Amino acid sequence: MLRTRRLGKLTVSSIGLGCMGFSHGYGPTPEETESIRLMRLAYEEFGCTLFDTAEVYGTFANETLVGKAIKPIRDKIVLTTKFMPLALPGQDYPEGKLSRKGLRSALEGSLKRLQTDHIDLYYEHRVPIESDPAEIAGWMGELIAEGKILAWGMSEPTVEQLRIAHAITPVTSVQNEYSMMQRRAEQGMLETCEELGIGFESYSPLAGGFLSGKYTASTIFTGDDVRRVITRFAKENITANQPLLDLLEETAKEDNATPAQIALRWLLKKKPWIVPICGMRSESRMKENFGADCADLSNESFERLEKALSCIKIFGDRKDSDIAKLGTVKSVCVV
Repeated sequence: MLRTRRLGKLTVSSIGLGCMGFSHGYGPTPEETESIRLMRLAYEEFGCTLFDTAEVYGTFANETLVGKAIKPIRDKIVLTTKFMPLALPGQDYPEGKLSRKGLRSALEGSLKRLQTDHIDLYYEHRVPIESDPAEIAGWMGELIAEGKILAWGMSEPTVEQLRIAHAITPVTSVQNEYSMMQRRAEQGMLETCEELGIGFESYSPLAGGFLSGKYTASTIFTGDDVRRVITRFAKENITANQPLLDLLEETAKEDNATPAQIALRWLLKKKPWIVPICGMRSESRMKENFGADCADLSNESFERLEKALSCIKIFGDRKDSDIAKLGTVKSVCVV
């Protein structure tokens, strides 16, 4: 069973379940009954208590699916969802989506789809540069006081935005991309979170599956799969990033693990308040990814990885603006 960690005042499993892929984003999805079975299995078999979704995932569809799946275990898990600052279908409010009314309306929609009376951790899903973090934090504080949400967080804020918001209504967690392939969080964000006592959810901790080593330059991605448009999966970049995969494979053999498990253990070793959230759509993937928590990365292996990673150049990235090219998700900002 998974160990636990703290995201601010919330206690969660050391690895969370990112539910987006059950509805869209990574090609063909499982049947609804299978998706529901797998989400429940994550809790019942592995002890996963952190479930992450968002209103924009499948344009409301993922929240509806997650709501069905977690209904029998709702009081046993920590549920996070996110509101998109840009209007989704049916959200063209005169005041704008990023307003007190827009936020409240978005939350009410999420509560209904998720079949719950509160959200444990409610994120602002990207933070537009032109927005006022203090104003949004104030509205979040009102929702906390009313018991509609227990805590709030920010996804991909700047350090300045985080500080401004936290001073008004304390932020429980930041949800940013963070992996061996994307270490932007180390440029001030992790330091700020540690200073302020804020937890950190790492999304895409396996870089969209790249760090599993299961994809090659000949892999073809089709349909509603973000890997069609994010540049780290361009054929030339998959080839150019082979030194990173070689490093993971070498370390995995030494530690009797898989490359994906090493990538997750590296993240867990970074800080005790970092919680990676992984997309997993099969029992085998759950066993592998959740299994990363069964053993800690040794100090020796960690230091060796850090030294080697400092010499490896990463090619390609993952940007919202690129993902928007699929036509299924709007771009809020380029990250």
